[in-house]
Amino acid sequence: MSFLSPWWLGLMVVVAALVAAYVLAQRRRSAYAVRFAAMPLLEKVAPHRPGWRKHLPAVAFALTMAGLVLALARPTMPVEVPRERATVIVAVDFSVSMQAQDVEPTRIDAATAAARTFVSDLPETFNVGLVTFSGNAAVAVPPSTDRTGILDALERPDLGAGTAIGDAVLASLGAVRGLDELAGTEPPPARIVLLSDGANTAGSGLDAAASAAAQAGVPVSTIAYGTPEGTVTSGGQTQRVPVDSAALAGLAQGSGGQSYTAATGAELQEVYRDIGSSIGYRTEQQEITGWVLGASLLFALAAGVASLAWFSRLP
Repeated sequence: MSFLSPWWLGLMVVVAALVAAYVLAQRRRSAYAVRFAAMPLLEKVAPHRPGWRKHLPAVAFALTMAGLVLALARPTMPVEVPRERATVIVAVDFSVSMQAQDVEPTRIDAATAAARTFVSDLPETFNVGLVTFSGNAAVAVPPSTDRTGILDALERPDLGAGTAIGDAVLASLGAVRGLDELAGTEPPPARIVLLSDGANTAGSGLDAAASAAAQAGVPVSTIAYGTPEGTVTSGGQTQRVPVDSAALAGLAQGSGGQSYTAATGAELQEVYRDIGSSIGYRTEQQEITGWVLGASLLFALAAGVASLAWFSRLP
């Protein structure tokens, strides 16, 4: 908790002094009662003493005063709120190497299933777009709050030869710049989430793509998906397609993003959940003065009710 007007907290010294004065007064009263009255006589005169109840109105009053001081200091607390105009571009590798079965049932099936879950779980106010790439990259679905087009596109992957990772980043940046009329002068907060299993074999280089993303202020989170033992069979020949995690990690680092690795469908789902939690909300300080005043009012009411019920007077 922090405060917008912390100097008012100095009044807590006054509240503490009142509490100390009350405690001292109670001790003196007890000492006088014991000194000037015989205990048997006290039992006859006041057989049912209030005991601990007599202190409750005073405690509630002190809490009321403390709450009012806190309210004057205008307390704030960190609150998670959805990002406004936030844009996420999901870039998915549709190259033939994604047919490898080192991840059940195949890399592409597990990848598209995880991507659909990721897209569905993002806040409804987010703009989400889809870029697919193999030998070249294209914006399959421009960013918007409508998830239908992305979910449909991920259901029907059309695989091709080559892996143009750099072009996928550049296409994603173009999709962000075309979000709305304000995107050119007031770019939205955006992130690219790129999933691939291979090295960059076509199109723009990864260094150039990372530099462009960093300059645009759009970090790229990369997911290296697959295992070193992955293979695909084409034309009767089996070819090894090991995941290239180092290249993707370099792209993420150069753009200001984070890199992840996943070797199973479950790990990929966990990676997507981690990414979603980091971009879904932002933390900001919100004032809670109203809540503190409400609590102070409740304490004041408690002090009055307890005092009237037990002692037939207001504190």
